[in-house]
Amino acid sequence: MKFGLLMEAAQSQQTLAATALEHLREHTAGLDAIVREEIRSTLLDEMRALSEDSQRAAEALRSLQRTANLRLVAWSVALVVLTGLIPFALAWWTLPTRADVAALSSKREALTTNIARLSREGGNVELRRCGTARRLCVRVDREAPAYGEAGDFFVVRGY
Repeated sequence: MKFGLLMEAAQSQQTLAATALEHLREHTAGLDAIVREEIRSTLLDEMRALSEDSQRAAEALRSLQRTANLRLVAWSVALVVLTGLIPFALAWWTLPTRADVAALSSKREALTTNIARLSREGGNVELRRCGTARRLCVRVDREAPAYGEAGDFFVVRGY
């Protein structure tokens, strides 16, 4: 009898252990599903965060590119304007104004008139220094007659 009770108690304990093991397996399967769901959820959250960070980084890079492009355009425009203004500034400083050109033209006309008058009145006389004393002498036309009471006046060549 004691042996029967002992066997019955062992069988009862075995049944309880089997039931506990079955519950433990079910609980482990449930935990496995929960852990997988938690890992999947965490992974999805991290992927979303990574996606948002990537989008912010891409927007920051686009903004930086726009800023760099604007600076490049500004420098290019400034350089083109500067290289275009330098020749105009040099021309403005070095070339005469319309008033200067008009004044120089009228002065040229006056000088041309004076040169023509001088040419008619003896301005084409060829003068030079002659001899060791470096005296002033003139080229004369030897074929023209001499003038004056003593015949000491000669016609200048070309007149």
